[in-house]
Amino acid sequence: MKIIGTTLNAKYIHTNLALRFLKSYAAPEFQVEIVEFTIKDPVLHVVTELAKCKPDIIGFSCYIWNIEETRKIATLLKKILPNTIIVLGGPEVTFNAAEHLKKIPAIDCIVIGEGEATFKELLYKIQAGSAWDDVYGLAWRKGNEFVINTPREKIDLQSLKSAYRFDEDLPNLSKRITYYETSRGCPFNCQFCLSSTEIGVRYFNREQAKADLKFLIENGAKTIKFMDRTFNISRSYAMDIFEFLIANHTPGMSIQFEITADIMRPEVIEYLNENAPAGLFRFEIGVQSTNDNTNALVNRKQNFDKLKRIVTLIKEGGKIDQHLDLIAGLPEEDYDSFRKTFNDVFELRPEELQLGFLKMLNGTGLTRDAEKYGYKAMDEPPYEMVSNDVLPFEDVIHIKQVEDVLEKYWNDHRMDLSIEYLVRNVFETPFDFFQSFGTYWDERGWSRIGHQLEDLFRRLVEFMEATHPKKLPNLLNILKFDYLSRQTYKPRSAWWGHELSKEEKNTIYYTILENPQLVGEEYRALRLNEKDLFKHTLLERLSIDIDTYQVNYEIIQKEQNLLIYFDPETRNTRTFLFSL
Repeated sequence: MKIIGTTLNAKYIHTNLALRFLKSYAAPEFQVEIVEFTIKDPVLHVVTELAKCKPDIIGFSCYIWNIEETRKIATLLKKILPNTIIVLGGPEVTFNAAEHLKKIPAIDCIVIGEGEATFKELLYKIQAGSAWDDVYGLAWRKGNEFVINTPREKIDLQSLKSAYRFDEDLPNLSKRITYYETSRGCPFNCQFCLSSTEIGVRYFNREQAKADLKFLIENGAKTIKFMDRTFNISRSYAMDIFEFLIANHTPGMSIQFEITADIMRPEVIEYLNENAPAGLFRFEIGVQSTNDNTNALVNRKQNFDKLKRIVTLIKEGGKIDQHLDLIAGLPEEDYDSFRKTFNDVFELRPEELQLGFLKMLNGTGLTRDAEKYGYKAMDEPPYEMVSNDVLPFEDVIHIKQVEDVLEKYWNDHRMDLSIEYLVRNVFETPFDFFQSFGTYWDERGWSRIGHQLEDLFRRLVEFMEATHPKKLPNLLNILKFDYLSRQTYKPRSAWWGHELSKEEKNTIYYTILENPQLVGEEYRALRLNEKDLFKHTLLERLSIDIDTYQVNYEIIQKEQNLLIYFDPETRNTRTFLFSL
């Protein structure tokens, strides 16, 4: 039999772990070929490529981001290959299987929950031409009826073979994200999360996990993302894996974990701060809300004071980037409460702060209790809430405006000093800056048009000119520093329109050549001659009111000149402040 496992990934760099487990578990009795696409691939292209494979059985891995396109593909594919058995699986179809069978006539069956054993048993039945009635964990079409078989017991993870020992994966390990898991399940019971549908945590064989990770690293994997819902629930297990990865990493690797910060011991962070190479680890931490009542309503246990201490310890170590998550729209969290949540978390200055909106996922307790809190949500994926009893649609729109500029102006770190200046010295709170700017941005329709890096600076200047003109001169100088110190190419022209004259530049350049001590030892180490200085550097004058510019991690001295060196080979920039 020709068996294809396929999915639509969100991006090309993503890979699907579920398909690899299906392939590994089905072998050696059945050979499953993995064919992956992206959500942006045209439907006809995907159908054409799948049809070329001439499959007898094709299984789709389904999620909220790809189910609608999967439905179109499966429907067209069935018209072209009417005898091909089409199987769906994944979290999006597990909790409402009968509804999907009804909605997508082209599909023959759905694997519910963990798919390894169910899918393999189904393959045996198809091969033998047997009925599907006793395939545990299967929902299927029997004539005009929809049959949901007895659920299957959870698989023994200790018995699972590696999902990454396939030759076709090896050439792409350095180019794509490698997803990996050492456990399944979550010890917590947050009612907005699908993990709440499974009780307890099960672990894979620890030694096999280490062997897998070593194999991946030795074969070029550069970005590994652990799928464990709470990686650090077992301190000994987490420490063992941390130590192993530190001992076996290669330069340029990045490894991401989802952790629960308020249960992490300070000594673990101290160990990582002392031993982990900078940039090797990245932690994703779900804060969601700092409203204790809201957390209690969704059965979420969180000690925010402990979380803050751990996040601060990590940040002070300077080794690990942190991605903190917020969810707008949780029960009894109105606009003012969410404003406080945002400010509480932004105060920690995470490298990335993701602002998302509650999704009413099938199978979760909160979705079952939607009426209790007056939820209204999208009927189709991603099932995002649009209002509830305490957060009207108008407030949802306002928070979305915050989300838009937060992504562009904080998470991309294009102008950290400028944002720090604004949230500390101009606006009452960080949320108020992002809200005010987000509303201004939305009213001008900027969300509907593209933008270059320079556009982001110009638009912030326009906003400040309209709302806080007296603060603009200071901000312009800080923006210049941000822009120039982060650029990798020498700008052809200055977007701020205040370039020095040629005569002024020449005077400064010759002064620097005669007095290199004005710029400092780091500059002198470059040993730039006159030609290099004129060709590969850029001059700009700064004038900053230091009394109103107070930031924690960098101070620009009052009325300094700025010399930016653009390395022609590495395209790195080096910034020097000097006074004449």
